Amino acid sequence: MNASPSARRGREVRERLQAAAAELIAERGWSAVSTRLLADRAGVGPGLVHYHFPSLQALLSEAALGTVRALADELGALLDRADGLDEGLTGLLAALDHYDGRDTTSLLFSEVYLAAARDPELGAALADVLGATRRRIARWLAAHGAPAPEDTAAVLTAALDGVMLHRPLDAQLTSARVAPVLRRALHP
Repeated sequence: MNASPSARRGREVRERLQAAAAELIAERGWSAVSTRLLADRAGVGPGLVHYHFPSLQALLSEAALGTVRALADELGALLDRADGLDEGLTGLLAALDHYDGRDTTSLLFSEVYLAAARDPELGAALADVLGATRRRIARWLAAHGAPAPEDTAAVLTAALDGVMLHRPLDAQLTSARVAPVLRRALHP
């Protein structure tokens, strides 16, 4: 059964609000996003922000976590297609080379990590997403014979996050530079 026109419009408004929130978090920083600014960017009245979401923070959190989940799913699917540890690592790093640290996604990631450190509810939700990502990577590592897959997945995930955090400060921190070091961790 098809959704009613009003339900479709409501879903479209929610999607526009989330897209605007993700853009503004990256452009302005988490704490600089206001209801009015967000509504203006989404092309809706400010009242619709609170009609569709319990609070501005809830909207920002949902938008940011959606972006984090989408990238985690994309990278997980990439690993699922990889035939071995080296191919998977090469694919992961090549995918991350598309982010220079100053792009919208990288900036949003930096902002959500900072906001999560100050907001326990967001922190718990982000920890859940990261935990699921680490478990998926650990299963992939185990399937390809990597030692201590859970510990390796935790360190690999943290290392990749660190590379992305440092990338705007060091443009030379590319997959070509990082891959040999991470390969040694996968093949001790």
